[in-house]
Parts: sequence; structure tokens; C-alpha cells
Amino acid sequence: MAKILLVEDEMLVRELAFEDLSDEGHEVTAAATGEDGLAILRQDPAYDVLLTDIRLPGNVDGWQLAAEGKQLNPSLKVIYASGLNDDTDRVAPGERMLAKPYRKEDLLQAIG
Repeated sequence: MAKILLVEDEMLVRELAFEDLSDEGHEVTAAATGEDGLAILRQDPAYDVLLTDIRLPGNVDGWQLAAEGKQLNPSLKVIYASGLNDDTDRVAPGERMLAKPYRKEDLLQAIG
């Protein structure tokens, strides 16, 4: 099972995704802002997956969080989530984009 950092500012979406992933046996840590997510990664960069909303409150968005996370851990798998038509051309090879609202099955498939 994977060690996952979930960064989502919408509380209900965060709680549901946390529960869905935990129920599948994944070790999940959740954060509500990019700054909190980055602090977690700086303290422990050994996450397998970063699942992040693109648009986050504060000064660190999902794109920045992923870029800094990959500097800390080059093997970090990144899955972006967005309810808007964000710059999907910024998704690098090997990364994934989930359109919100996503279903549990879509989330689990993206985690692999």
C-alpha cells in the first residue's frame, strides 16, 4: 500500500478522499493548504504519492507544491485534482489529472 499526502482545501472532499484511501489500506496524511503540505514534505519527504488540488488558498498552489515535492523526492508520484479547466498541459509525463468531482473508483485507479 502507498504512503499518500492528500492536499485539499475543501473539507468534505478531503475527508471523503482520506476515508476512501484509508479504507483501501493506504497510509494517508491530509493537509488543507499548500504551505501545510510543503511543511509535511519537508519534514518527511518519503511519500509515494502526492494527491493535490491545483487551486489552494495561500501562496503555494498545487503546481508549486508538486514541483518542490519532486525536488525533495524525485520518485514522488503526483496526481492533480481540479474542478476547473486548469492548465492540463502542465501535467508532466507520469503524472495524472483527476477532474472534480471524481469517483472513488477513479481515485483508486489513479493511485494504482
